[in-house]
Amino acid sequence: MKKLSHQLGLFVMVGICASIVHWLVVVALVSQAHWAPLVANVIGWLVAFVVSFTGHYQLTFRSQHAGLGKSLPRFFLISAFGFLINEASYAFALRKTDLPYELLLGVILIGVAILTFIFSRLWAFAARR
Repeated sequence: MKKLSHQLGLFVMVGICASIVHWLVVVALVSQAHWAPLVANVIGWLVAFVVSFTGHYQLTFRSQHAGLGKSLPRFFLISAFGFLINEASYAFALRKTDLPYELLLGVILIGVAILTFIFSRLWAFAARR
């Protein structure tokens, strides 16, 4: 249980860093470059993916001894699936609410993070037994 708590703490820390990067890229592209939020969200996700994978591979799931060649494509699939949920939810929320795009994105990033932890721990970074 202690290992899981430690791993969850690292996941949250790395996830917060990746989410901040994602959010900042989107906000910068929308507010400074006048991109559409959904287009900026794609770039935000790609930049945040690098932060997320690196942090989870080096810190969060390091003790699981999964190889880079195995964990990178698996984590990419999980991240891409999470991004599809993110983008669909974001598009829906942008159309159906008057809430600021920044707030909507923050809420969606938190929800997707929960799914990402579960699938990452059980599959992406799991070493062969």
